[in-house]
Amino acid sequence: MLDDPFVLACAIVAVLLSGLAKGGFAGVGALAMPIMALGMDPVQGAAILLPILIIQDVVSVWAYRHSWDGAILRAILPGAAIGIALGWLLAARVSEVAVLGVLGGISILFGLQRLWVERGRAVVLPSDSPGWVGALFGIASGFSSQIAHAGSPPFQMWVLPKRLPRDMLVGTTALAFAAMNWMKLPAYAALGQFTRANLTATAMLAPLAIVATFAGVALVRRVDAARFYTLIYVLMILLGIKLVADALLA
Repeated sequence: MLDDPFVLACAIVAVLLSGLAKGGFAGVGALAMPIMALGMDPVQGAAILLPILIIQDVVSVWAYRHSWDGAILRAILPGAAIGIALGWLLAARVSEVAVLGVLGGISILFGLQRLWVERGRAVVLPSDSPGWVGALFGIASGFSSQIAHAGSPPFQMWVLPKRLPRDMLVGTTALAFAAMNWMKLPAYAALGQFTRANLTATAMLAPLAIVATFAGVALVRRVDAARFYTLIYVLMILLGIKLVADALLA
């Protein structure tokens, strides 16, 4: 699989972005899956990335293991499980082309939502919205996480208005998405994606992901964040448009 130079290049860029996201460039990792999908089946690409994300989660969960909000996790995670199941059903029942189109649509929506937020125009929910509202956002987060490893926007829309202390927010986010990633393992196994070829590709890319994570930690304080994120989100929208166009023309 990685013998193809174009596929290899897409995988390397995707893993680098995923590592940078775990190292401090939050949101950048959502660009990884659209780039992976340029070179391979999007479900296959997501399966290759999933074990890498789980390895990266270990560091963040350990670092913030004492700082998390149990009420938020109890509200979000049951909904996330439903969303992951819905994402699995979509991938199991429809063609690769349809999944490609959904991935493109999620990428476009993610990019537009982040650009909107960066300009201070976010839709703010009440800080005391009940747990069932969190469960609904959990469904959206789990679905987009299963399809595109991009479950952050729905999660943030419900959690950020609660104005948690910094470490509590980071820790709760880390635990929530670590749990979601473990939930996704059975779904990808049921799709038959943990093949020897895919796991070999994961093993080859994992060291690069670890290096990229440390690079993210080192670079996050040296980069003009506003321009960097704007570029990332614009690229995400453009890639999403390409993926949707490819799906419609296939």
